[in-house]
This record gives sequence, structure tokens and C-alpha cells, in this order.
Amino acid sequence: MRFDIVKKNNIADKSFRVAQLYDQFDLKEDNFEEHFEGDIDLEKEWQIGVIVGKSGTGKSTIARELFADYFFTPKYKAKCVIDDFPKMDSTELFNTLSSVGFSSPPSWLKPYTVLSNGEKMRVDLARAICEKKAVIVFDEYTSVVDREVAQLGSFALQKAVRRQNKKFIAVTCHYDVIDWLEPDWIFSTDSMEYQYTRGLVRRPKIEIEVYEARGFWEIFRRYHYLTHNIHNGSRQYVAFYNDNPIGLAAYLHTPYQYGSIMKGHRLVGLAKKLQNIVAGELSKKHKKIDFTTSQKGFAKSCLYDPCWKLIHSGRQSPQVIKTMRQRDSANRNTYSFRWVGNNAG
Repeated sequence: MRFDIVKKNNIADKSFRVAQLYDQFDLKEDNFEEHFEGDIDLEKEWQIGVIVGKSGTGKSTIARELFADYFFTPKYKAKCVIDDFPKMDSTELFNTLSSVGFSSPPSWLKPYTVLSNGEKMRVDLARAICEKKAVIVFDEYTSVVDREVAQLGSFALQKAVRRQNKKFIAVTCHYDVIDWLEPDWIFSTDSMEYQYTRGLVRRPKIEIEVYEARGFWEIFRRYHYLTHNIHNGSRQYVAFYNDNPIGLAAYLHTPYQYGSIMKGHRLVGLAKKLQNIVAGELSKKHKKIDFTTSQKGFAKSCLYDPCWKLIHSGRQSPQVIKTMRQRDSANRNTYSFRWVGNNAG
């Protein structure tokens, strides 16, 4: 894909302010020209591409010259952001939102305008994935979010794009997201060089620390998909990445006819990974570790995890609801799992 772009600007009629500028900086030229020339030799096998370079090096200009029909320019008008998405199966939509790290149903009910910049980025990424276009070009990628959110969001995005067999091109001035996107090709506008990097770029290793700690629920409560409350008697475990809290799992000691169970009480953030870490540690002292969820996507991931065994699905019987005081589960499908990780091989 060869490009040879010349952008010209002629200053014909000078306004008073423009004339002052010419005089103050002793400008002589009336014609200004920018020239961008190079090749992007796309391979047949690719899904993630990156056009990267410093500001003013022609990233957007080149991308629009080569991929004009595929630029992602979403509009948001609905009172609930999920109504701004195209017509599609609800479960698929919810799973897509969760796959890019936007997994808070209460926030799905908000309009786009009130979301944080990080949430807006994740909504944009989910919208892009749901587009029917064969190729999606995302300009100014991660330009308005902090770098940690940008990096983790990029890793979630590339997994979702590959899973759905899409093609995605990020146009950005930030080099720090490249490893997290694990791109198949990179074009640098700083050097006008193209590289085919499929299988060669890998994200940095993520080290997470988990501690039993209290006092962090206020950070996570707004993101829980059912409630903002937490039981005072629960044991709470918090995951940290670069000293920042990124997930919380809480368990309750629950009476049971054959003894007692440590039952999952709240789970926000890292979800599956954190759940497994905490359950593995609790299983060293407790025989039964259970949790219940009504999120189909999360339940599906646990079905394929040998560390968890499905012990119930569907609506609870009235007798069970009364006995376990779970009246809030009466009218929704739930999935209950038991930890078998120590015997998973």
C-alpha cells in the first residue's frame, strides 16, 4: 500500500492578526507544504495493526489516505449507553462490554456523557468491536486516559478482537501500548518504516499481589453488578497492581448441614483470576468453597475451568430460597460452583 501525500496551505489574504504574526516572527513564505511518503506492505495474516509516531508526523493523514472507509466515529445519544450499540444478542453485547474491562451493569445504564474517560474508552472499544466493518481504525487511541488504564485496556482489547476474528488498527502517539496490543504489524511515522511483528511482540509480565485487607470496598462498590453493600463479617481480599487496588473478593463463613462453607460474597475487578487465587488459599483450611453468580459470561468461563464444578443452575426452589435467605435470587437464573482446584490435576 503505497502512499505519497502532499498537503499544501496557501496564505493568500492575510487578516490583521495573521499580518502581525508575519511581522513579529519575520515570516516570508506564503506557501506551506507537508510531504508524507512510504509503504505499508500488509501481510495476509493479521488482526492488530499500529500506526505510531510523534505529533505532527502524519499518522492520521496517512491512516485516512489508506483506510478512510474504516474510521471509527461513534455517536452517543441514548439515555443508557447500551442502547447506543447496534442490534445484537444481549448476551453477546454484555460479554463484549465485559471483555474490554467495562463490566459494571449499573454503569451500562448511564448515558455516555457522564462516564469517566476510562469508561468512555472502554465503551468506544466495545462499540468498535461490535461494528460490522471488516477493519476498524481507531484514531487518537488511548490519548485521554492514564497510561495504566490504557495498557490494561489494550491487552483486553486485543484478546477480544482476536476472539471475534476482527481487524483493528490503532493510530496513536503512545508507544507504551504497543507491547500490550501485541500487534501483527507496526508502522512508525517517525521513520516511515513498516515492520511485520506477528508473534514477536508480547505484553510485559503482570505481577499481582493479593492481601487480606479491609477498608477498600468504597473503591469498588459502584462497580458491583447487583449491590453496593458488603457484609461486615466477610473476609475481604484485595488485589494490587503497581500498588494500586484493582480487584476485591469477599467470602462469608456460612452454616451448612454437614459443617460450614466459605461462600463467595462479593467479586469486583479481576474476577476469575482473583477468585481462583483466593479460593485456592481458603481451601487449605476449609473443605467447601462455593460461589453463585447470575452473569452468564462469567459462569461460562468457570464451566471451562477445571478448578470449578457446577453444582446448580437455574432458579432456586422456594424452599431453598427461604432456608438460605436468598429471596433476591428467586426471579433470576443463577449458577453455583464449588472449588475442586486441589483435585483438578
